[in-house]
Amino acid sequence: MSSIHTTGHSTGSAPSTVTMGDIPRLLLAIFLPPVGVFFQVGFGLQFWLNILLTILGYIPGIIHAVWIIATRR
Repeated sequence: MSSIHTTGHSTGSAPSTVTMGDIPRLLLAIFLPPVGVFFQVGFGLQFWLNILLTILGYIPGIIHAVWIIATRR
């Protein structure tokens, strides 16, 4: 049998972890997705994109907001 050994290095961006400060933003992202994105990135392109996604469908807005909060530092 062969085993796979990982060194912890990734080929992409650094892995992100959810911190205690992200929890309120994630809760906001579920109930009011644009507000969660605003607290993460401000009035940028991602905020306006999230408003559009939330208007077009609530679930895409939530998915986008959680993704923004989980990946942005």
